[in-house]
Amino acid sequence: MPNFFEDNEDIKFHLETRDLEAIIRLQEEDFKEKGEFPYAPEDVADAQDNYRRVLHLLGQIAAEFIEPRAEEVDLEGPKLVEGKVVYSEGIAQALGRLAQADLMGMLLPRQYGGLNFPTTIYAMAIEIISRADASLMNIFGLGSIAETIDDYASEELKEKYLPKFASGEVTGAMALTEPDAGSDLQACRLKATEDTERDSWRLSGVKRFITNGCGDVLLVLGRSEEGSEGGLGLSLFLCEQGPGLRVRRLEDKLGIHGSPTCELHFDNKEAFLVGERRLGLIRYAMSMMNGARIAVAAQAVGIAEAAYRRAMEFAGSREQFGRKVRDFPAVSEMLTQMRVSIEAARALLYDTAMVADLFRGLQRQFDVAAKEEKKEIRGRLNKVKRLAGMLAPMSKYYASEMSIKVASDAIQVHGGSGYMKDYPVERYFRDARITSIYEGTSQLQIIAAMGGLTSGTFSAALDEFEFRGLQRPLKGIFGKLLRARKATESAISYIKKRGDSQYTDLKSSTLVDMAIDTYIGYLLLRDAELCKRKVWVAKKFIEDMLPRVEMNAKRVRSGARTTLTHFSTINA
Repeated sequence: MPNFFEDNEDIKFHLETRDLEAIIRLQEEDFKEKGEFPYAPEDVADAQDNYRRVLHLLGQIAAEFIEPRAEEVDLEGPKLVEGKVVYSEGIAQALGRLAQADLMGMLLPRQYGGLNFPTTIYAMAIEIISRADASLMNIFGLGSIAETIDDYASEELKEKYLPKFASGEVTGAMALTEPDAGSDLQACRLKATEDTERDSWRLSGVKRFITNGCGDVLLVLGRSEEGSEGGLGLSLFLCEQGPGLRVRRLEDKLGIHGSPTCELHFDNKEAFLVGERRLGLIRYAMSMMNGARIAVAAQAVGIAEAAYRRAMEFAGSREQFGRKVRDFPAVSEMLTQMRVSIEAARALLYDTAMVADLFRGLQRQFDVAAKEEKKEIRGRLNKVKRLAGMLAPMSKYYASEMSIKVASDAIQVHGGSGYMKDYPVERYFRDARITSIYEGTSQLQIIAAMGGLTSGTFSAALDEFEFRGLQRPLKGIFGKLLRARKATESAISYIKKRGDSQYTDLKSSTLVDMAIDTYIGYLLLRDAELCKRKVWVAKKFIEDMLPRVEMNAKRVRSGARTTLTHFSTINA
């Protein structure tokens, strides 16, 4: 039987070789729930076995049930009927099957009916789902909503809503974006007024481009401080679908047709404060966004995996000029680049997810630690926080841009057939295109990642790799990796010494590209120690990226400002 977990040796490689012990112990709080819940693990090995079993089940559902319905879902899409959104039949059936298998609450604690899985395993699950149908991920993959409720909401709200999330009774949405604000969440204008008589709040305004905005439970960013400007005037609220909230329209989109994207109108809608006032954006929404960045990166990798496999299948069966398409060196190179870039993105994704898990676990540990223990935990927590803050935007940026390229190349491998709806690669391309836009555009991810480069977080992370002795395999390739590091750090140093904010912004994408290339090189060389095939993946990636990094370093150090000085002339 087909299974999207069992047939993916690279996902299994990461599950089996990554050192998950620290994450598992933090997640399970040293297995305090064993014996209390039927499926609570007894030790690290038991937890890993649970992960493997669940991913096997999910892989089977994805391959046998979800993927065969994906084309129909794309054609049908959701509908707005008398003010209510109706999912396409395939999406509704898939959600029902996932709920039946108890897979909708992967991130939630067991006390609410969840599986208490770490983000790393959830990222694997999202990738598997996205390979089958990327639009379904936009409903299944909104786990950061329930996770935010678990982290910050009152006990009353958690008891009321989290069991419903875990059972699949409800789905959720993040209502952040507004028509005139776009990615600038600080410009949020939706008004939140306190209702002291009912110990609640009232929301009035409009939200737009809301993924799964028809979800039963919404986390809404609103301006709670009258007359305020900027992020400190914003708070986060929870509300349900119902009177005072309506879906005003469904967006007509290029791709991910199975996922409803809604414009919402709030008219004195009752809502409840999540956490503390004024922390809605700077703490809670940013926490959700970091989870969403990892989820979108996983979605992008899943789409790319599907596109690559279709391209390989076509190139292996199609003959031109008396030989198979894949045997032409130009096509072989294209397919190899696709495979290597997918594995590169996956390595970065899972590394990012592990750091996010470590941060969340240390944060929980810090919150309950005795005063004398907090100092030691705080040091580790701050270090991991800085690394997570750099890697999450890097992962989302790299994976989404990679997915677009791989999906485009998959069409190219198919030739004219790939442009037709007879093959799914045109759908993969349409679905991939949104990944570099929603949950923060690629340009915003670059800005977010830059702080890690200039603050020293990037160099400190590479020092950690070298401390572990990565020079052992492929010494010649390690030398090339060191050259890439030297070129990247020289470019960062040049930018810092120059002290020109406009020039820094101009070259930021080039700098982040260099840093990602170098960081992934270290990840792949690490993996080469554990798998013979990965030696050749690392060799291919590093040999290709070194000239690119050194060229980009020259571009950064050139000081060329033509775009800044002659933009109006060129674009006249």
